[in-house]
Amino acid sequence: MEDLGRQVAYWDGVGATKTFTHPVDLGWLAGVSRDARVLDYGCGYGRVMAELSEHGFTDVSGVDLSPALIARGRRSRPDLRFAVLEAPPALGYPSAGFDLVLLFAVLTCVPDDGAQRALVAELSRVLAPGGLLYVSDVLLQDDQRNRDRYAAYARRFDAPYGVFATGDGAVCRHHDLAGLRALLSDFEPVDERRIDVTTMNGNRSRGVQFLSRKR
Repeated sequence: MEDLGRQVAYWDGVGATKTFTHPVDLGWLAGVSRDARVLDYGCGYGRVMAELSEHGFTDVSGVDLSPALIARGRRSRPDLRFAVLEAPPALGYPSAGFDLVLLFAVLTCVPDDGAQRALVAELSRVLAPGGLLYVSDVLLQDDQRNRDRYAAYARRFDAPYGVFATGDGAVCRHHDLAGLRALLSDFEPVDERRIDVTTMNGNRSRGVQFLSRKR
């Protein structure tokens, strides 16, 4: 299961054509200096990076495991800093090197519990004390279609409940709210809100966003 957190072939193929939609709550970032060192982990083609840049943030970097998505980002926004993740979740940045890290719709692409914990630990390493972690992800859905595919995948692969395969070949995960809170329990909670999002395959889903501070 841990290797499914990479899925580079998918993201370099059909995944590189997707549109990502999780919204940025700029109100949450109102108190963050526009000179803050910002990292968008799993930046895709740089949609969130571009939005932050357009709202005055001047030191924004993005990393993603997909060379195709990074190439798409560089074509559309050559002014932004993109880098390919060579061995996720490891980052080639020094400890405490960022004041704000964003993790938008990334945990849904990392089905394995251990891989998720390793990712959050690496983000904690690169966050400065008092720095903010802004997470946006997808909750477990309660419709029959999703319940059926959660159950089918759990039986077939002994995967955590909420893992499923999309029709075009990605393995994704929807999350129990308590489980996400536990994953982020080493951080100090700042704010939490529920959202509705359109998934990369055009379905409406319930999601959640967390703003947390490194203790």
